Order: sequence, then C-alpha cells, then structure tokens
Amino acid sequence: MEMTKRERFLAFAGFRAVDRVPRHASYTPHMLEKMTAHLGQSPLQHFDMDTGGGAGLQPPEDHVSPDYSIYHPGRQHGKDGFTIDGHGCGHVEHGFYHFTEYISPMAEATRIEELEDYPIPSREYWSDAGMKQAATDAHAAGVHTQIFVGHMYENAWQVRGYEPFLEDLLLRRDWAEVVLDKFCDNNLIVAEAAAKAGYDCIATGDDVANQQALMFRPELWRQVMKPRWAKVIAAARAHKPDVHVWYHSDGNIWDILDDLVEIGITILNPVQPECMDPLAIRKRFGKNLAFDGCIGTQTTFPFGTAAQMRSTVGDLGQALRAAEGGLMLAPTHVLEPEVPVDNVSAFFDACDALSTLAKDSVET
Repeated sequence: MEMTKRERFLAFAGFRAVDRVPRHASYTPHMLEKMTAHLGQSPLQHFDMDTGGGAGLQPPEDHVSPDYSIYHPGRQHGKDGFTIDGHGCGHVEHGFYHFTEYISPMAEATRIEELEDYPIPSREYWSDAGMKQAATDAHAAGVHTQIFVGHMYENAWQVRGYEPFLEDLLLRRDWAEVVLDKFCDNNLIVAEAAAKAGYDCIATGDDVANQQALMFRPELWRQVMKPRWAKVIAAARAHKPDVHVWYHSDGNIWDILDDLVEIGITILNPVQPECMDPLAIRKRFGKNLAFDGCIGTQTTFPFGTAAQMRSTVGDLGQALRAAEGGLMLAPTHVLEPEVPVDNVSAFFDACDALSTLAKDSVET
C-alpha cells in the first residue's frame, strides 16, 4: 500500500518498513539552471522527492530590523557585490558562482560590552500563526512538517569572525557565550513554537568538523555547545515528546555522536562517506540514529559514472536495509555545477530500484 509522504517520513525516522526509500536533493543556482535545461522542467518538480513543509515565526507588523550598515562603514548594501544578511554579516561577491567572502561585523570588538550590545532581535513576540497554518496545510496534503530552528556555533563565528571566535572559546569563554546565547535563545523559541504547532521534525545543526576531526577538542564542544542544544531539544520535547530532531554537520563528527544521541538527536545529516563510515555508525547506534544523506558530493556525484552511482546507491541501500527504514538517501550537500546531469538522474533511478525492493517488503 502506498504511503503518504508524511507516513513515509515517520516510518523512515522510526525504523519501520517504508513503501519506498525516501530521497531528495538540492541544487546551487547554476546547477538548478543546468538541470532545468536538461530535463525541460525544474528538477524540483521532475523528481518525486520526500521533502517536508513548514514556515517560521513572523515578526510583528511594527518590527524594525537593526541597521547593520553601521557595522560596515564605507560599504553599501546592494552595491559593488556587497550585501548584508539578516544577522548583520557582510558578503562580498568575487564572481565565482554563489560563493561569497564573509565580513564579520564584530571581528574587531575589544570589549565584551560590544558583543552584549550587538543586536540580534529576540523571536519571543513573533507570531506563530503562519507556522501553524503551514503545519495544517502540509499535514492535510500528506506531507511531513519540518522547520529549521537555526544554527548556533556557525552564526556565532560568522558574527564574531572565525579566528576571533575560536580565540574567545579558548581565552575569553564568556565572550563566546554571549554571542552563542543570542542564537540559542532564539533557536529555543522557534523549536518550542514548532513543537506546540505539532511539527514532526525540528532541524538543527552546526558545521563543527573538518574531514578528519572536530574543529576543536570534543570536551570543548561538550562544555559549550552540547548543553545549549540539549536545552533547545528539551524545550521542544516538553510540548511534543515524539518530535524528531535532525542534526547537520559536515565532516567527521564521530567523537560526539554518542553525545548527539544522548541529547535527543534522531536523524543525522549528511553522514559524509568520505569522512565517516555509515555502516560503522549503524553498527554502533542501531535504530537510535537514522541517516539523511550518505551519497558523496566530493566523490560519487561529481566524479563517478552513472553506473557507479547506481552501484553505490544500491549497495548502500541494501547494506543498511533501507526497506526497513532508517535511511533517507540524498547528496551530502547541495549539488554544485560540476556534477554531471546524468549522475543526478542515475541517483533517482537507483533510488527507484531500491524502492521496488521496499515496496515488495511492505506488501509481503
């Protein structure tokens, strides 16, 4: 019997049999254009993907965003390839696709008071009406609900500056925590609101690792980041105990996987095969940790053949017993322009082949 996308998501996340292996992919703007030209329509419509629905909190009508331009003297938003994002970070285009140079507004701060005064508006009084309506609409359409509650470490270093923030963590811990708490508090508000609205999943995460290991000692992550994410998750679970929690980090985060499971993470993304072995993680955590991703955007997608793509997807899906849940297949990152269009089609074809096995399993 065919499942709705929501039923399929909940079965996947709960390690129950699925009628087909869930899958999805996202694209950079240039790759989206290339795929659309190849397919004759957007790949977002062409491929049947298992993506969720949802909406965030909305500011009140009288809300006025901070004037972040004062932190970027001599530059003007929208001029000479310079823009300012919603947290006040500057971005400079250098003509290479979607990549930009970060300009951190607090990189030159010399007093903790400057960080304390940096304006990140609280979400406390923002409206959840749109969030609730999006949940109602998605569930009525048979789609699971999911909302990204925000980053923490990533936003903090982007505002403070990468090297200054790492120095703060080691030498001026209270400085780092001032910035972290601005984002932690808002993440908690969004997560709690989503749980109250009945969302199936809240998405979280920070890129805290490189190809080989964490960016810093695991003990530092446990002291600083872990308790803050634990607080966010606990706030959501206080209102919806069965809400799934999706966590993203690129790289090798093996050293904190036990910690992530301990604080309530149920879905891990992207499980880069170049950095961690999905089979080893499954062997260690069993049904305590579902996977979203696993197909390498550093290897198979850009450099493999279509045949290798089908083999990689098929072998992994069978090794991880994807028909029994616990695996959503996806590129381990957004697809870049160098990916051959045939490899994308081969990815979805291979997912379909696995799904035939899953359907047979469910019907049996």
